Amino acid sequence: MKSCRRYLGPHLSRWSCVALLWASAIGWDARAAVSPRPSPLSTQPVLAQEQRQTLPAVVHVIRVDGGINPAVADFIRESIQSAHQAGAAALLIELDTPGGLLESTKDIVKDLLGAPLPTIVYVSPSGAGAISAGVFVTMAANIAAMAPGTNIGAAHPVGGGGEDIQGDMRKKVENFVVSLSKSIAQERGRNVEWAEKAVRESVSITEQEALSLKVIDIVAMNRDDLIRQIHGREVRVQQHPLRLDLPQVTFVEREMRLKQKILNVLANPNVAYLLMMAGILGLYVEFTHPGLFFPGVAGAICLLLGFAALQVLPINYSGLALIILGMALLVAELFLPSFGTLGIGGIVAFVLGSLLLFDTAESDLTLDPSIVYAAAATLAAFTFVVGFLVMRTQRRRAALGREGLIGEIGEVREAIEPGTVGRVFVHGEYWNAIADEALPPGTTVEVVDVQGLRLRVRRTKG
Repeated sequence: MKSCRRYLGPHLSRWSCVALLWASAIGWDARAAVSPRPSPLSTQPVLAQEQRQTLPAVVHVIRVDGGINPAVADFIRESIQSAHQAGAAALLIELDTPGGLLESTKDIVKDLLGAPLPTIVYVSPSGAGAISAGVFVTMAANIAAMAPGTNIGAAHPVGGGGEDIQGDMRKKVENFVVSLSKSIAQERGRNVEWAEKAVRESVSITEQEALSLKVIDIVAMNRDDLIRQIHGREVRVQQHPLRLDLPQVTFVEREMRLKQKILNVLANPNVAYLLMMAGILGLYVEFTHPGLFFPGVAGAICLLLGFAALQVLPINYSGLALIILGMALLVAELFLPSFGTLGIGGIVAFVLGSLLLFDTAESDLTLDPSIVYAAAATLAAFTFVVGFLVMRTQRRRAALGREGLIGEIGEVREAIEPGTVGRVFVHGEYWNAIADEALPPGTTVEVVDVQGLRLRVRRTKG
């Protein structure tokens, strides 16, 4: 009886123990009778855990196709924060860029190195490239991948027109960019020697060369192939190891906000330049033809958008000053008799200023020379056509006022005697007229002078 109480619990009475012992003798489990039955709700945590294990992982995807600028940097920063807050397993950045602004590149690198979740940069599709600033963005990710037929490299800093930076400025910028590339490569365990050569020697390599040189981690045919290859890899996120568990993946596409899209378009130097030219031309037409309204409104909007773009892009103020000087000379050509000197000087200043406008050490953005030459040719043609029309108008005989009457041909309607006043019909009007000779009615006469409201006429020859 004591052993029964020790086995089943001291709270049972003597007769309960007897009953249970008898029941056990006939095959009934006494412990099951006294132990509490498990609740059906107790299986829910286990089922929830199993459900979580079968759900596909979520990977946020963004696309960067174009230059690296503040809009792209802001987009990547927001995407990292949004993916982390949504509990995404990783952020995938599909990249194709010719380069961009150094300051924006530094911001992106800082965000990628300090991201709270794994980041993947995938240079794709085939034919794409991670050029210049794209090298740093690719190397700063936890996983760097490229598609077949892509390339990476040519990270040497250049001026805004694509030319080499000269003098001490070149050394300063080059050394800084080299240190940036080497620190990124060391942090991510990539080829430090190649990272330096990409800047100093501007080397560019294919995806297979990048893989063999340990510049990237993976060559993948597409997204699915990329996820398959990185599944199970271990990366370091904020200095902590993290295993990428991606057996099944759901991709969530993210797009730029409207503000970022507009800023991304304006950050294109060609667009910014064309907006400035359209704004200047629109305002000029409005000032010379008041009351049209549309050219003035459109020109003001384009000019303000152009100035907004210049707030984003690094510009050479000497180039901007030359553009303003060129425009001033072209306008002066319309009003001053310089016989083309001001116009030619304005075109030269305009072209030089345009080519130098984005010539800075802070970016490798370039302005398409064909756009500059087309804009210069358009302004030159407009200026010289307007100037020609003005000169022809100035040389034309006046059609109104005193000057417009002199030389007009009329007919005598009332006889004119020397010293007396007659009447003539000239220019659709009747005028009092005098003459030095007698002129009978019907005589054809020419106006030689205007004296107040009286004309002096003479007989026409022939």
